[in-house]
Amino acid sequence: MSDRKPIISGNWKMHNNHLEAIQLVQQLSYLITKDDAKAVDITIHPPFTDIRSVQTVVDADKIPVSLGAQHCHWEEKGAFTGEIAPAMLAKLNVSFVIAGHSERRQIFGETDEMVNNKVKAILANEMTPILACGETLEEREADEAVAKVSAQVAAGLAGVKAEQVAEMVIAYEPIWAIGTGKTASPEDAQEMCKSVRDKVRELYNDKTADAVRIQYGGSVKPGNAPELMSQPDIDGALVGGACLAADDFHRIIAFRDAG
Repeated sequence: MSDRKPIISGNWKMHNNHLEAIQLVQQLSYLITKDDAKAVDITIHPPFTDIRSVQTVVDADKIPVSLGAQHCHWEEKGAFTGEIAPAMLAKLNVSFVIAGHSERRQIFGETDEMVNNKVKAILANEMTPILACGETLEEREADEAVAKVSAQVAAGLAGVKAEQVAEMVIAYEPIWAIGTGKTASPEDAQEMCKSVRDKVRELYNDKTADAVRIQYGGSVKPGNAPELMSQPDIDGALVGGACLAADDFHRIIAFRDAG
């Protein structure tokens, strides 16, 4: 593990109404210790309809988590029915926004250019992008995983300054591992996360590459989190299903105690 502070993010996806969201974040607040808050940055990403309710609880109870969003548009306003402007999120004290999650790319057809526009809009609104990237099973079996992910990283960071990249988070999440129960081996996850860091080094410099935090995502669970996050280029986890149970998510947050 490097001296980069780990960051554990819980992506609730399309789960929990606002009442269930309040209950989940309150359960989590009882579990997070002062040591957890010192050792790990924690972000939670509820659906948009839950964000205001969660923000109110987090602020009132001083829960040591950062509020995140799952998605945004890149325009500040306009005729984009159903979309959410980044400035709207910033006004809700959102700190982190996921850009380019594989489900957005695969199901909703988001392109690298759209993801790049989002990254720049998130930064312009003084929030931190979590730039997601990952390959399909077919691309992995064709030995194209590194090339695919490197291209996504380069496209997603186009026009972004080195000092901005250094403060960002990049999440490597193999598409074939999301929602399938399959997880990349720690060795494979480390290889891919290192390739992401190497790409940042190639695009920018050593300082930027050494500073950017890289998460692994894809069926992260309490049982595999310690070994995954003990790898030198894995600085945290983008957690899906396991973050919907407070106990499981906390066990991932507390991975250093289990390792």
